[in-house]
Amino acid sequence: MDIFERIRQNPGPLGQFADYAEGYFVFPKLEGPIGPRMIFQGREVIYWSANDYLGLCNHPEVLEADAKAAAKYGLFYPMGARAMSGETDQHQQLERELASFVKEEAAYLLNFGYQGMVSTIDSLLTRHDVVVYDSDSHACIVDGIRLHMGKSFTFKHNDLESLEKNLQRAEKVVAETGGGILVITEGVFGMRGMQGKVKEITDLKSKYSFRLFVDDAHGFGTLGATGAGVGEEQNCQDQIDIYFSTFAKSMAGFGAFIAGDKEIIRFLKYNMRSQIFAKSLTMPMVIGGLKRLDLLRSNPELKQKLWDNVNKLQNGLRERGFDIGNTNTCVTPVMMKGETIEATILVRDLRENYGIFTSVVIYPVIPKGMILLRLIPTASHTDAEINETLDAFDAIHEKLVSGQYKAQAEAFLTENNLAFKESK
Repeated sequence: MDIFERIRQNPGPLGQFADYAEGYFVFPKLEGPIGPRMIFQGREVIYWSANDYLGLCNHPEVLEADAKAAAKYGLFYPMGARAMSGETDQHQQLERELASFVKEEAAYLLNFGYQGMVSTIDSLLTRHDVVVYDSDSHACIVDGIRLHMGKSFTFKHNDLESLEKNLQRAEKVVAETGGGILVITEGVFGMRGMQGKVKEITDLKSKYSFRLFVDDAHGFGTLGATGAGVGEEQNCQDQIDIYFSTFAKSMAGFGAFIAGDKEIIRFLKYNMRSQIFAKSLTMPMVIGGLKRLDLLRSNPELKQKLWDNVNKLQNGLRERGFDIGNTNTCVTPVMMKGETIEATILVRDLRENYGIFTSVVIYPVIPKGMILLRLIPTASHTDAEINETLDAFDAIHEKLVSGQYKAQAEAFLTENNLAFKESK
């Protein structure tokens, strides 16, 4: 079959809804300054989908640092890849300060989080090695493992018994190949908000020989006494062999970094193809990154305000009977029973009539018959916005349970002569 013809016949689990969903449920356009209130479809909404945890996006000192760096260097400097012509003192300074902050020997800047994770996994492993990873790992981890030409095993989410079984399987493989074992987990699982059992995993090092790679994108800046992340929170940073975080969350920017032993970071620096052959991270983000890190370190009240808002939102949801799972982080999932088509009516009602914008997650990401609304509280949200959101959730939940959304969905399908099919 012709490649394009196959694509036309099967646009994918999300692509099949493109005509109905694009511009509203998928690829929505939000306008105005990033913050707790933005403009969507011409209406102001309370915005719960930004990962701007500490509210640094529009912090005056951040805006000033970015603007001055852009005015001085432009958006292209430095020239080329770092290995060829793109090294600067500021890149090295940011790496030193990041390494010190997360209590590792060395750090290395990456141009992007997703690309950086894929490339780090690819560079660390040979075909003789085995990777063992949590089943709820982010797509960037899964894609990195797809490049691995050796064995990989998945353990059940945060299930230490399952992890041990798979470590035993991995040991049998490396006994024949002569390779090593890499365990990958997340500091914070971004969909359901649970911390990874990082401390318990490091305790298994006394029984099994492996190295631990932690993706702490949502933990950096939000967890730990100083905001240094899940390792600080769980008192096991010294047992994390490769620490990874992106700048796209608490640092309100783009790019990422890895940190660990100096020799290992040097190896990655000289072997990560996506960095060796890609343009250097630009100066506004590097200089802006130094300012963001300085604010993170010197303004603990930002993290305190964030957690005040997290606790108000999560406690309010629990008190009103909502299921937010076992989250012990800022990520706040609200789980309801309902079909995918009901979810679209619910979300439209929430946005159009209550002025609340949240991300919605449906099957196949979560089981059939479930709707997950994910809220990301930030230090910028107000008590009034939290209370307004809680009242709105009460209202939509009542409509969902009473069957109003189901009736509206069926009427919509009939009126438009549509047949809705769950993706398989």
